[in-house]
Amino acid sequence: MTVTAPSAPADRQVLPAEERHAAELAFLAAHDTGPRPPGWALTPRAVVTFVCGSDGTELALPKRRAGLPAKLAIAPKFVGERALVERCVVTLAGERGLLLTGEPGTAKSMLSELLAAAVCGTSALTVQGTAGTTEDAFRYGWNYALLLAQGPTPQALVDSPVLSAMRTGRVVRVEEITRCLPEVQDALVSILSDRRVSVPELTATEDAVVSAAPGFTVIATANLRDRGVSEMSAALKRRFNFETVAPIADADAEATLIRRQAVAAVQRAGAAFGVDDAVLDALVTVFRDLRSGRSAEGWDVERPGTVMSTAEAVQVAASLGVAAAYLPDGDVLDLLPGHLLGVVRKDDPADHARLLGYWDGPVRRRAEDGSAMWRRLWDLRGSLR
Repeated sequence: MTVTAPSAPADRQVLPAEERHAAELAFLAAHDTGPRPPGWALTPRAVVTFVCGSDGTELALPKRRAGLPAKLAIAPKFVGERALVERCVVTLAGERGLLLTGEPGTAKSMLSELLAAAVCGTSALTVQGTAGTTEDAFRYGWNYALLLAQGPTPQALVDSPVLSAMRTGRVVRVEEITRCLPEVQDALVSILSDRRVSVPELTATEDAVVSAAPGFTVIATANLRDRGVSEMSAALKRRFNFETVAPIADADAEATLIRRQAVAAVQRAGAAFGVDDAVLDALVTVFRDLRSGRSAEGWDVERPGTVMSTAEAVQVAASLGVAAAYLPDGDVLDLLPGHLLGVVRKDDPADHARLLGYWDGPVRRRAEDGSAMWRRLWDLRGSLR
């Protein structure tokens, strides 16, 4: 038996992972009754299965539970090395900070969301790192109306997502940690070391120190493209285990993921996905060639400076799907070069010439080999000017 993810209600575009996969999480909690780290909703083995799937195998409950199926195949949600996910889970089980690094668009945020949902049942405790993020986002703030009326009392204290996670023994996510200023980042140093936060304004009360409950830990993400923006201090780096999330190595797996994500995006837009597999295959081929600097045939390709990520490919595929549904006049393939140009123009103006070079190289050679798809794309070269 498989579980189909519920569609988002009309008032929400996207459900959080813990709601989207609630049936699988409940099943895994009942299926694997082995030892769990303190505060965990699932066993570490079940967390890995939740993220990576059960390889098509139907898992069976040790005994029937009301409201749960007797057997269930767990769908894969992250396309990547199982060993990477296992290392991440071991890091979290040891209550050590986990830092996911990699190029933009490699599903670091999605992986952190899935891990948090499986470990503690919620992915909502999140800090979005920006240049404007303050230390309050990692420690605490105040309800100033109560502060003025009552003075510094526990009731006037406003917990940050980090402080809430410490009180409840949950996972807190810090997105784009290197976008935060170094002095803001370093608020995490003592939190990850001492596992407590002092509130000096409450020194006369028992609430003056908040100690982390068992299960508390931090998952942070950082883009390799942000190196040099706000470098992490050596002290903070030592408190994290670093794991690099690489681009998807297998072309078929990437194509399957892109189709699945694009179908979901178009469905959220209220339409059916009507893009041919051949068009998606061409899209995936172009992205992989430009990303690696080498075509599938072994021809050299000049890599653009922008990131040709899987996430960008999903957005292009979704745009083609929406166009096919709501602007059906014409061939959706005709729109592909323009969307590709929109992707490569984001960072370096010279990437336009690199895309033209790709058209004059692999696209032309494939067209000359007799492929109707690539011959049509070659004929569309003029739309790249």
